[in-house]
Amino acid sequence: MYAKLSQIALGVSLLLPSTTAQNILSDPGTYGPSPEIVHLYYEEWPTGIAVSKTGRKFSNYPPALDPTDQQYTVAELKSNNTEVPYPSAAMNLPPGGRINMTTVPATGANYQNYLIGVQSVVIDPADRLWILDTGRVATPNGTMVPASYGGPKLIGINLTNDTIFQTIVFGPDAAPSDSYLNDIRFDLSPTLSGSSGKGIAYVTDSSPEGRNALVVVDLGTGQAWRHLLNIPAVSATQGFVPTVWGQTIYTNGTNGQPIGNVNFGADGITLSADGTTLYFSSTGGRQLYSVPTARLRDRSAYSEILAQASVLYLGEKGLSDGFESDSAGNIYVGDIEANAIATYDAMTGIVSTFVRDPRFSWTDTMSVGADGYLYFTENQLWRGPAYQGGVERRVKPYVLFRVPCKGNGTKIQQSAP
Repeated sequence: MYAKLSQIALGVSLLLPSTTAQNILSDPGTYGPSPEIVHLYYEEWPTGIAVSKTGRKFSNYPPALDPTDQQYTVAELKSNNTEVPYPSAAMNLPPGGRINMTTVPATGANYQNYLIGVQSVVIDPADRLWILDTGRVATPNGTMVPASYGGPKLIGINLTNDTIFQTIVFGPDAAPSDSYLNDIRFDLSPTLSGSSGKGIAYVTDSSPEGRNALVVVDLGTGQAWRHLLNIPAVSATQGFVPTVWGQTIYTNGTNGQPIGNVNFGADGITLSADGTTLYFSSTGGRQLYSVPTARLRDRSAYSEILAQASVLYLGEKGLSDGFESDSAGNIYVGDIEANAIATYDAMTGIVSTFVRDPRFSWTDTMSVGADGYLYFTENQLWRGPAYQGGVERRVKPYVLFRVPCKGNGTKIQQSAP
């Protein structure tokens, strides 16, 4: 009797699946096109990437977010993973340093002809390079000093001869001392309402102090103004706690400050292919928003009320830093918590995973090239001392990847004014 029961039990056990690990479904970790490594950063810590029509590549290295970024704040990427300060080594080294220690408190240097603390480099639709300087720098202990007039500016460079053709210095109305001009996009159409006909730039101000807004710049007159002042759509979400690689992220509470939530406001920004809609979000949240660009260009008496009323909440898309768009109408957004980049479809309102890889450590900036590739930096931002209790956990090299754009998209192009 007992022998027969044993035989039955043995037979049943042979029919049951093995409990070994290989039979348990697990996350594959990858999705979409295979990312190609383009450049490895062994020197300074990068955020931005800009790719020209001829394939030249530029990055920036913000000393306000990493005080060790002191050799240069903009560089051109060269072969064999090397970088050369751009547009010159001298312009990257302000006389007396990036911080003015003679003021109380210390402030960013006020040189209009030198680079102080660049947060973004972007190739416009006419294949010109623009450098967005915050004017802000961090001290060795990570304290971000305020900007002074002359520091926050926008510099345009002609890539055919590597010369500066325009410098727009922002006044305190457009860029207060505690602003942090983060990312920028351009529309060079000569028929834009509310413009001089020489093109418009749209800028996010992600100020960690909370003075957040979108900044609009007329490239013809150099005038700049702010819209959507401190509304929830441009501000960090109260209590926001992202999770990256399984770790919850907080600001670390060094320099006598308490532990806090991720506090960067409006950051990611891009335009629809026709330039009529601007998409944006804060790094301190997962929400996606849009606003008609005509409302941002308006400077009439009721323009701020109308601009705020026209903001649309489009749903959640994950934690993002940079955005990008292409000629096929794709809106690319980071999905950092999923080690992914997603796309937003304006026709359906759907967010879809585009590419995913466990090597993605923090998708910072994206740039669509004329070659039909989406380039993007992965820089481990969340592993820096500011989020790790003052401990450095980043591991070089940082990486520039690329993947083919979705649906044969390529760079949006326009003629120079």
